[in-house]
Amino acid sequence: MLELDNQKSDTEPMQEITALLISMLDQLQEVRIRLIKIIVAVAVGSGISYFYAAEILQWITVPAGHLYYMNPAEAFFSYLKISFFAGFLLALPVVLYQAWAFIISALKRKECTALAIVVPSSVILFFAGLAFSYYLVLPAGIIFFMGFATENLQPMFSLSEYLSLVISFLLPFGFIFELPLLIMLLANLGIISSMFLISKRKIFLVLAFVMGAVLSPTPDVLSQTMVALPMLILYEISIMIVKYVLRK
Repeated sequence: MLELDNQKSDTEPMQEITALLISMLDQLQEVRIRLIKIIVAVAVGSGISYFYAAEILQWITVPAGHLYYMNPAEAFFSYLKISFFAGFLLALPVVLYQAWAFIISALKRKECTALAIVVPSSVILFFAGLAFSYYLVLPAGIIFFMGFATENLQPMFSLSEYLSLVISFLLPFGFIFELPLLIMLLANLGIISSMFLISKRKIFLVLAFVMGAVLSPTPDVLSQTMVALPMLILYEISIMIVKYVLRK
């Protein structure tokens, strides 16, 4: 009997390790499948966007006016960059759905129901962040850069560099506007509460301006403030939602 008990005690850890390895392999397989779906969605979106790259470029270049390309290949690769960026935005619902679906698989049914609302909300908030950046922050950044012009020094924007600047302006705001959803998710899981958020308000104020300095493509105070301000507003809105809606 003693030998049988020893054999059982030796095999139990091995069974646990085997079960853990199988679970990890299953999760890696799920991640691989979801990544493939995301790549396919972005590729299809980019292919569709390529046929409208000229129209998209015309819309993007409104704040800067005329652009120039310095070598023959620059225009072609800029069109590819526009197509990929627009394709990513076109495939964004699929991208966010796959990301949330992976998280949902590890949550309980009640939390899954909450995340079913998060997916469309995250798409709306992401595009709201892009719109905020395009109509308010980007023009201010262009004005800042053009302010260095003199009679002997005139601005001439390169197409590829301008597109990189636009993307660096737009994308951070898309992710910043996801802040309420992240806070609501953490509150729904019981990780944070409204009292915790209120107690950390001063710390978040400092972090918002630090992130504003890091994320802002321009070093001027106005652009940094325009990055930090929506973060602070969204943080306060999140506190109200957690306190009065989620009752946390």
